[in-house]
Amino acid sequence: MDNGRAEKFFTRPLAVCLLALTCCVLWGSAFPCVKIGYRLFAVDSSHAPSLILFAGVRFTLAGVLVIIFGSILNRKFIFPKARNLWRVGLVAVFQTAAQYTFFYIGLANTAGVKASVLNGLGVFFSIIAACFLFRTEKFNLIKLAGCVLGFAGVALINFGGDFSFDFSLLGEGFVIFSGLSAAIAAGLVKIFSKSEDTTVLCGYQFLFGGLALTAVGLAFGGRIRAVNAGSAFMLLYLAFLSACAFTLQGFLLKYNPVSKIAVYKSTNPLFGAVFSAIILSESDKLLNVFTLISLFFVCAGIFIINKFGEKRPQKPPPE
Repeated sequence: MDNGRAEKFFTRPLAVCLLALTCCVLWGSAFPCVKIGYRLFAVDSSHAPSLILFAGVRFTLAGVLVIIFGSILNRKFIFPKARNLWRVGLVAVFQTAAQYTFFYIGLANTAGVKASVLNGLGVFFSIIAACFLFRTEKFNLIKLAGCVLGFAGVALINFGGDFSFDFSLLGEGFVIFSGLSAAIAAGLVKIFSKSEDTTVLCGYQFLFGGLALTAVGLAFGGRIRAVNAGSAFMLLYLAFLSACAFTLQGFLLKYNPVSKIAVYKSTNPLFGAVFSAIILSESDKLLNVFTLISLFFVCAGIFIINKFGEKRPQKPPPE
């Protein structure tokens, strides 16, 4: 698919909606699958190096999958241009290494409810970074309103949980840093995808970031081991969902404003709740009035930003 046809496809409203939601469905399924993965690989969830090692193996495999897929698609082995290696490395630092180091350690030191709500701040961070740090789009009150509605939905789906106002650097602080890191990575992907193939950028940032996480986990005594045959399947699925979701997001970010794509991440906790209800038998946490109100707010935020958030330039009248 040439660049012109790709841009036409990835900017269609229906395609943007379906592909962005596909990414969020995949990310949502990761919530219960990671928990199952911990059990299948006998990961001590209280031991940060083991968590980092598990993430490292997962994302290294994700990188390999993207590179294989890209090589088959291009009918040749794909590799970053020499002048873009530093770009791939920089994305790997923020998108994979830093984000998941902060997230896994933060998650181990704070309640899951608080982590989910604080992680929802990533939508704000992504739009603020795009508007004020990278200056790839303009900020307006419509985008702010969409973010507020999306974050309200994230907060509501967790209402009634163990949400306290205590704060620690290694807990809540690291979860917030994870969101900041993801926001910076989204801005970098949008800019760097202009000079490097998106599949190459995503595949190698996963590979480099995953290898870095694996090295850190091993260096600090992290340990994982497969318990049964299902372990390999679960690891492969976790790697696949990351490879597929982040690659799709990369293409969407390349051709669309960051705000238009970032707001869809407000649905992650909703899909996480759905899959947790199905896979982990937590239906009591899904079917309640807060979930329905949350869904309304998230959908409203997505609609507002996609409909009114980015004004399209008007074509000049014919002479």
